[in-house]
Amino acid sequence: MSNTETDPQETVCRNRPAAGPRFTEGLSDGVAPHAGGTGTVELLEPRAVPLGGPRAMTVKRTLPQRARSLIGAWCFLDFYGPDDVSATGGMAVPRHPHTGLATVSWLFTGRVDHIDSAGNWATVRPGEVNLMNAGSGITHSEYSTADTTVLHGAQLWYAFPEHARATAPSLEAHRPEPVTGPGYTARVFLGSLLGSTSPVKTHLPLTGVELRMDPGTTLEVDVPAGHEHGLLQVTGALSLDGVEIPEDHLGFVGPGRTLLRITSGPDPVTALLIGGEPLGEQIIMWWNFVGRTHEEIVAWRAAYQAEMGFEAPWEDSPLAGTPLGTPVSGDLLDATIGIRYRDGRAFPQFGDFPADTPAPLPAPALPSTRMRPRANPPSRRPESP
Repeated sequence: MSNTETDPQETVCRNRPAAGPRFTEGLSDGVAPHAGGTGTVELLEPRAVPLGGPRAMTVKRTLPQRARSLIGAWCFLDFYGPDDVSATGGMAVPRHPHTGLATVSWLFTGRVDHIDSAGNWATVRPGEVNLMNAGSGITHSEYSTADTTVLHGAQLWYAFPEHARATAPSLEAHRPEPVTGPGYTARVFLGSLLGSTSPVKTHLPLTGVELRMDPGTTLEVDVPAGHEHGLLQVTGALSLDGVEIPEDHLGFVGPGRTLLRITSGPDPVTALLIGGEPLGEQIIMWWNFVGRTHEEIVAWRAAYQAEMGFEAPWEDSPLAGTPLGTPVSGDLLDATIGIRYRDGRAFPQFGDFPADTPAPLPAPALPSTRMRPRANPPSRRPESP
């Protein structure tokens, strides 16, 4: 899923509150601490973001927040629905880029078709995780299927640690077997919990679990003391460590706990439990890119815009001299096979796509106060391997 804000701001994310208004402009303070039975529980308030167009499906975003931008390595959490697709138009996100992260899609109802520039085609179904590793650069599109009438689900991103940022793009899918106990059913789609382990590989320890609980159930979950955790309320009333999580909110607890106590109210509950080892690295997010420096974001945006044909390439780009509006495909793609940017990135960074797919999304304009490209951008002259 794309971050569809029309004016995304460059945001510094770390495992503590982000500092400085220039890095958090447009984000909600969105965090309220409450005393739980064994420590503080922070409640993260969602904000509404339209997915695009006048009949846009609205998503609710709980990460990032101004005062809490990461939970472990999780840096982004959108959830949506249940939406009547005939009224909202469903999910219709054209081709868009990602770098330095993995997208994790989880559905409760409906289906979504996924296509990416690494050559992967998949249909995301309820109860089946779809994890796309963007690595050094990928583009993908997401459309709810023609037979979907109600769409309800979530997409999360986790930021790659430094050692994994240049990995090749890939796609993994997994349908976890349910784990059952008194009054609950769990599906562990990432990591290990409740005696179940997902085979899906991540570049650092992460947890992702769907929980369904009967009314009046208390579930005690053993967790690693070094991990942070978030509990997203999806349906029904529930509490975390005695603190009620309001509708559509995300409850957060920091490291140091070895037990999470989750209690359902008078109705059946659906929730997502996420967690992981703190990233321990400062990242920068802008639009759909996760990087480490402002200059990286500028270079990635420029490469994407040139490769899609939206903007003229820099003079030392492999595309220099091609007419504006010429995307990298067909003969042009064939002519540049084996070329790399000077910093080692493959060309094209964001890959090819089937010719009959809808037009890609253009990148938003760079904010003039922070994201203006340098007068002399770093060299990106291609080299043959």
